[in-house]
Amino acid sequence: MTALPPIPFPGPASGASPAQVAFHRTELNVILGLYGRMVAAGEWRDYGISHGRDVAVFAIFRRTSENPLYRVEKRPALRHRQGQYAVIGAEGQVLRRGHDLDQVLRVIAPKPKLVD
Repeated sequence: MTALPPIPFPGPASGASPAQVAFHRTELNVILGLYGRMVAAGEWRDYGISHGRDVAVFAIFRRTSENPLYRVEKRPALRHRQGQYAVIGAEGQVLRRGHDLDQVLRVIAPKPKLVD
């Protein structure tokens, strides 16, 4: 009996594109940090994560039964062009796109307030 050759895994080390785009742990930490602050402020209530072949989406909802208020998308195919991260509004408009997730999320982050 002969052993079968190992099946190559199309991961980042082999140079081929992965079968599914997903958020990395550090990216999720940044997104969930903002999400937690906004939940504590009473603005957001729910979220959903979707992983696809070309895009990973973190959808933010004000209420569970509604359409997403914002979508944070990661499209690695655009990382050398406009940037792989984008924040998309409820109407489908691109609010901000870029290479740095922290900078892209600033468009939906609460502004600091002065306290007297």
